[in-house]
Amino acid sequence: MADCARKFLLATVLALLCFSWTITASDGPFIVAHKKAALTRLKSDIERISISIDIYNEGSATAYDVSLYDDNWSQDVFEIVAGNTSMSWERLDAGASLSHSFELEAKKKTVFYGAPAVITFRIPTKAALQEAFSTPILPLDILADRPPEKKFDWAKKLTAKYGSLISVISIVVLFVYLIASPSKSNAAKKKR
Repeated sequence: MADCARKFLLATVLALLCFSWTITASDGPFIVAHKKAALTRLKSDIERISISIDIYNEGSATAYDVSLYDDNWSQDVFEIVAGNTSMSWERLDAGASLSHSFELEAKKKTVFYGAPAVITFRIPTKAALQEAFSTPILPLDILADRPPEKKFDWAKKLTAKYGSLISVISIVVLFVYLIASPSKSNAAKKKR
């Protein structure tokens, strides 16, 4: 009996701890960040990487002095073309979002494994800066040998899907045109 009571007491204490943790966790800002990268081949030896980082405050309070740092792009491999890898904002209200983007140009052929961006912010009730991390990006195969893009695949797919319908409609339109338009021989007979 004492063992059952002890288990019940332990379960009750754990449930209260979990419940109190969820209440205190929702009292402040909760930063979620998503980092995306897109590769664009400009020439055979030049590739541009567009990075965008979306920051969301999913908490119930405002985050102050929000700073974004994404300085893990090696200068041996990348050159900054547009924007900055760091950015600061005065505040991020609860339920609001921010977005930052920049572009890089690749100098070398490599597979790059990017680290998450770091977001720091301040909560008025705490003196220390808080830190959050973005999602990491998938490995980037920069300047890789890729097969040429098939530009007319969409046209082939549409033709395969709707080709017979287009053929029937074309035949009907041609037939109506031939019936409705006056023939040249009838026009010549009327002139005489």
